[in-house]
Amino acid sequence: MRVITGPGSIVSARSLTPVSGSPVAIPDPDRLVHLQFRRFAGCPVCNLHLQSIVRRHTEIEAAGIREVAVFHSPAEELLEHTPDLPFAVVADPAKLLYAEFGVESSPRSLLDPRVWGAILRSSWEVVRGRGRAPGSKPNGGRLGLPADFLIASDGRVVASKYGEHAYDQWPVDELLDLAARASRPDQRPR
Repeated sequence: MRVITGPGSIVSARSLTPVSGSPVAIPDPDRLVHLQFRRFAGCPVCNLHLQSIVRRHTEIEAAGIREVAVFHSPAEELLEHTPDLPFAVVADPAKLLYAEFGVESSPRSLLDPRVWGAILRSSWEVVRGRGRAPGSKPNGGRLGLPADFLIASDGRVVASKYGEHAYDQWPVDELLDLAARASRPDQRPR
């Protein structure tokens, strides 16, 4: 299998089946796709980031971006944790997409000091009742690293980020900047 390694790679056309809603075409013929790889259903750190996407989802869509989040959990687990997300959520419990896109797991996902603040904030959200705790043994383990890909309508990856720890992903402002640059050929991200 060919691994998609980042900008310049081509994502072959496919249809992903979200845990709810209609199938999602990747690439999307009409807009950019932000394909984000998260960890497991109920991951408090992932949920912290996803809430920033939810808060600005209208702005993201207005920029011509379709959000698609992939988790290495079964669909039935994801349904418990993602019913209010306004974008496609895809279950990949066998980690086939993770392997194709070169998304890895590592102990540094939780051991890197840069993630500790996010762990504390996200745990506090669970304690306050603003989130649900994950299962004790998540499918695929707890050591997954996030990754982000911005895919043009022709299937070309125009930008990518492989996280170095569990909370290392594109903030919304960076995603919007990358999308704006991708729409201008002279400013395309590298």
